Amino acid sequence: MISIRIQNLTKRFGPVTALSHLDLEIGPGELFFLLGPSGCGKTTLLRSLAGFYLPDEGRIFFGDEDVTRLEPHKRNTGMMFQSYALWPHMTVAQNVAFGLEERRVGREEIKQRVGEALESVRMGEYGARRPNELSGGQQQRVALARALVIRPRCLLLDEPLSNLDAKLRLEMRTEIRRVCKEFKLTTVYVTHDQKEALSISDRMAILESGRVLQVGTPREIYRRPVCKTVANFIGETDFLPGKVVGRAGGHLVVETAVGKFEGFAGDPAHVPELNTAVTVSIRPECWTLSREAPARNAIKGSIGGCVYLGEVAQYDFAAGGLRLKIFELNPRFVDQSARGELYASVEPEDVVVLVN
Repeated sequence: MISIRIQNLTKRFGPVTALSHLDLEIGPGELFFLLGPSGCGKTTLLRSLAGFYLPDEGRIFFGDEDVTRLEPHKRNTGMMFQSYALWPHMTVAQNVAFGLEERRVGREEIKQRVGEALESVRMGEYGARRPNELSGGQQQRVALARALVIRPRCLLLDEPLSNLDAKLRLEMRTEIRRVCKEFKLTTVYVTHDQKEALSISDRMAILESGRVLQVGTPREIYRRPVCKTVANFIGETDFLPGKVVGRAGGHLVVETAVGKFEGFAGDPAHVPELNTAVTVSIRPECWTLSREAPARNAIKGSIGGCVYLGEVAQYDFAAGGLRLKIFELNPRFVDQSARGELYASVEPEDVVVLVN
């Protein structure tokens, strides 16, 4: 297992700066995700790690080795592309063996390692088939075996599941994590799929405009976003503009158009001062609906619309001229029970205060 360290990395394409003085550390054996909107720099960063792009500034280390200017084939990274890139005229076994043949590994060793790689992704019996005889999920497993067979120092995945249907994506998420942990691979994974990242990553980085906005575990990123961009990108949230008016029991008190809320600063390194304009972020599933007025962190309103999904209902809650999203598990306020005034409340630990 190796660590990956990126220092002050900058990459430009003409007038466009794809990466801007980016710093990042990935621990040995981590399954690390890069997320962000299109054009944020995540694929550029992945290709820089692979050696396909040379940075204009900065350095990349695999462990203690500076690989910034090292050629791609000398970095010993396994790369999985969005398109799988399997040779149609070759069998599955020949596709997997290709990287070893290029490295001039002996024939018997190639046979052994190809067999082991296919078995590891549960494709051992498909070695003689052609890619066009396989399903999309099976092709994905072959592409993974091809990346693993060279015994890479790290695995680089560029949106590997984007071409699969929803059911196969769920299956392959678990499979990729199993393989990465079984082989103790340091893995960097680019995706647009938030659920994919939240469900299998050890840590993740959210990028925007070639910079890292936040690094953390899935829970940290979801529960404690440091800025509006992160809160808005990962999951759904209700934003309430307001102003810090005090402190209470270690919480910030924020005055909004629909009442006062006690909560925590999203970024502990930048706690807003009194009278600072802020935005309160509350996840829709954190609200609790009731007929009685709670003691704090509550607003009065009514349900304007409801989407009933059985185990959960999604409410459009109108309060003081604002429209909020509220999700209720095992829903009670549907049909006739939804009529009239209701109170929506939230615990202080579910209220994140973000500096504008």
